[in-house]
Amino acid sequence: MRRLHPFMLAGTGSDVGKSVLAAALCRILLQDGYHPAPFKAQNMSLNSYATPEGLEIGRAQAVQAEAAGIPCHTDMNPVLLKPNSDQISQVVLNGRPIGNSSAYDYFRRGGREELRLAVCSAFDRLSARYHPIVMEGAGSIAEINLRDRDIVNMPMARYAGADVFLVADIDRGGVFASAYGSVMLQTPEDRRRIKGIIVNKFRGDIRLFEEGRRLMEEKCGVPVLGVIPYFHHIQIEEEDSVELEQKHCRAVSGKVNVAVVKLVHMSNFTDFDRLERDERVHLYYTDRPDELLKADIVLVPGSKATIDDLRGLWRTGMAEAIIKTASSGKTVMGICGGYQMMGMEVADPDGVEGTALRTDGLGLLPVRTVIGSEKITRQVEYRFCGSEVLCRGYEIHMGHTAAAVASAPVPPLNRMADGTMDGCYLHRRCMGTYIHGILDNPAFLDFLLGPYVGPSVCEPAEDYAVYKNRQYDLLAAHVRSHMDMQKFYRILSSEDV
Repeated sequence: MRRLHPFMLAGTGSDVGKSVLAAALCRILLQDGYHPAPFKAQNMSLNSYATPEGLEIGRAQAVQAEAAGIPCHTDMNPVLLKPNSDQISQVVLNGRPIGNSSAYDYFRRGGREELRLAVCSAFDRLSARYHPIVMEGAGSIAEINLRDRDIVNMPMARYAGADVFLVADIDRGGVFASAYGSVMLQTPEDRRRIKGIIVNKFRGDIRLFEEGRRLMEEKCGVPVLGVIPYFHHIQIEEEDSVELEQKHCRAVSGKVNVAVVKLVHMSNFTDFDRLERDERVHLYYTDRPDELLKADIVLVPGSKATIDDLRGLWRTGMAEAIIKTASSGKTVMGICGGYQMMGMEVADPDGVEGTALRTDGLGLLPVRTVIGSEKITRQVEYRFCGSEVLCRGYEIHMGHTAAAVASAPVPPLNRMADGTMDGCYLHRRCMGTYIHGILDNPAFLDFLLGPYVGPSVCEPAEDYAVYKNRQYDLLAAHVRSHMDMQKFYRILSSEDV
């Protein structure tokens, strides 16, 4: 099989669809007999995942690895930035947190060469095992003020000897200016590395862009490899929380209304993707007390700033709405940070999340949490609430949760495969857990919905892994049919790098 260059999907900006296109190309290359792997040197996201080794990477790279048919690994995302606030992020290096940093310090202080060495070493290890490497840039490749400190875009492409394909989002407008500007603002060396443009998120009759395609090629000096139509029929996990703005925000009649509390620092919102395709459920995200009170089930999600988000719930009246929902006999369940919030108190004596603070919890579960510096990241197997069905998920959290009163043991929700216990199960409609992905398990989902749909209505859910694999195949077919794959392969196998 012919040897292919590594290649990078670089963007004209953020949220242009690079992550999903990378997943599509990982699956296409797998289908065509290659052994690809994804790579993003530096990612900023609150959506993360635990590798089989118990280390942390961006969720997008885990999804791309899944599309490529391989286990995820920290080498696929050696630097992960997890925002604690608008200016402070936790820095995760090779799967382990190494501290918090302001954006200014991260880009200005010394140590950039150490990070550059780390990401280059990760790429080298990955490229020794897989072929080709499907690289993803971050944000816009035309941030010329950060060029000398960049470790993820064109400098990484140069190190890897990668071909670069520019991804431009036509849906947001200004596609010609953004593509042309992104190309022309590069150095001559980097401009030569850009081998094609992929126009993404096209709506309408694609034939109407034929002239636009010709003009873009003429102005930018590189071929347009594809014009990819916007799609709604394929479900791929999104990395950016900006997608939440397009999701439902109100209850409806005729289904089980499941409301996710919309937190400012919400993390791992992919925990709820499985609910979106359950015919029994209407899932919506809200930060309005009146809409929350209409829900049958309220889910309190994870957070990267638990105390700050908990205080926000008290400040906006959402805390009272959650408590009222529980007292009226409806279901309230917390996951990770949401589980911590449902307890009596959350304390951060060492200022792990920022300033040393404590605040009252929602008081729904008899537990107390102390935020600690040790981060737990692992994949887990468990059985829930007396069930003998083996379920799977993963943990990513900082903090220890225990009984609020030492003499009153916490009734656990889950029994782990290693014999330890997880979470708190007060009763069928009030519970919390540290396990992300718990709703991906059909048995637990039926357990959660059971009081509202009844056993006669519950139908066996399709295996989620089978469903996701079918979505990757649909995505690959969609992208393949709108890209010039012959030209794509010709570029990747050319001697001109």
